[in-house]
Amino acid sequence: MTLAVDIVREPERAQVMLDRTRLKLLDQLLEPKSAAGLARQLELPRQRVNYHLRELEAQRLIELVEERRRGSVTERFYRRTGQAYALSPATLGTLAVRPEQLQDRFSAAFQVALASRTIRELAELQAGAAEAKKVLPTFAIETEVRFGSPAARAAFAEELTEALAALVERHHDEAAADGRRYRLQLGAYPKPKDG
Repeated sequence: MTLAVDIVREPERAQVMLDRTRLKLLDQLLEPKSAAGLARQLELPRQRVNYHLRELEAQRLIELVEERRRGSVTERFYRRTGQAYALSPATLGTLAVRPEQLQDRFSAAFQVALASRTIRELAELQAGAAEAKKVLPTFAIETEVRFGSPAARAAFAEELTEALAALVERHHDEAAADGRRYRLQLGAYPKPKDG
């Protein structure tokens, strides 16, 4: 089954994936292809392609989708496990940034730390939901806003903080027996010019 995003959590999977040749193979495997087809497409020896496909399959980065018999040869067709991939900061172990290491909530480093934690936690939750054959209940909001000045940006941040605090106070139920905590984070950063 192809996931929308296959989040790579294990250092071994990341190491296998990040080889240049394997990245080229993964790029070609959104649709099922055989080693022979990939070898022709990428102008690589078939044995080399087969070696890399075995490594990718061993780390569950590709999956076998079909076998076709042609004479005395069986051709195996593979597809990647994700439409896209993301690397969890968990692959870095103790080197991964964590929000509790930083104090300045107005810094880019703090936002990176929050985003890193989100990817790490969602990877763990996604794996648990898949194992339990359940849907992971999430939601996300994205928008853009153009501020006329730094003062307008600061006023927006203050109003957003107050509105969010009121909303949380209205909906947070500490005593709910079947309640579940959700982590909510909001961040703003200048939109890249090419984005």
